[in-house]
Amino acid sequence: MKSFFSYYKTYHLMQNQTIKRLNFSNKVVLVIGGTGALGRAITRSFIECNAQVISSYITDSNIEPPNRETESRLQLIKADTSNEEQVEKLVSDILAKYGQIHIMVNVVGGYLGIKTVGELEEKEWDKMMTINLKTAFLISKHVIPHMISTKYGKIVHISSKTGLKSNGYDSAYAASKSGLIRLVESLSEETKESNINVNCIMPSIINTEANRKAMPTANFEKWARPDDLSNIVLFLCSEEAKVITGAAIPTYGLA
Repeated sequence: MKSFFSYYKTYHLMQNQTIKRLNFSNKVVLVIGGTGALGRAITRSFIECNAQVISSYITDSNIEPPNRETESRLQLIKADTSNEEQVEKLVSDILAKYGQIHIMVNVVGGYLGIKTVGELEEKEWDKMMTINLKTAFLISKHVIPHMISTKYGKIVHISSKTGLKSNGYDSAYAASKSGLIRLVESLSEETKESNINVNCIMPSIINTEANRKAMPTANFEKWARPDDLSNIVLFLCSEEAKVITGAAIPTYGLA
């Protein structure tokens, strides 16, 4: 796995100057699952927009020390966000150090398909519900009370096009992603009086190296790129999107 900062440096050199950059100065951003392909794109976009970013991860990787330009604006924390004690500690430690969490983006997720309901094992069903739904519940449960107390917050979860309609042979994944959309709707109703926006985006196949290797004959040009999705996430976390809450935004392009 390439280091986070290898990707960051490449992105910095190839930055598209035509893209409007939002300013998140003085904002503390928590990215859950920030070292995967989409998580890296979202994390580095927030860094480029001057946010203080705390990025959680669960799998060890060779992450190079940050350069001087960004070292004060990124903290990496290992945490299993399917474990409530670790989630509670993660949030508590961030609040102790930074005093506030203004924005939370949850990128944790996984896919399991090509099985009928009859072929699925119980542990496979449980895994999809844990990765795609339980983690979203736990991090929301422990971040939202703080946001309510400060009367400010922006939350974005990553759902899926499959959360709207299953293509078959993906029941556990589809059910978990559909449940995430309903969770977002419920949270938005619970928090809208506290100046908190809760939304999700719905990608289909994301144009990542892993997906290209898994489907080498597919038309990659139809897939959404991580940087394109990160732009939508940043917009939803900005004041320009303050009237949007409880939304599931289609972000699947032509796929």
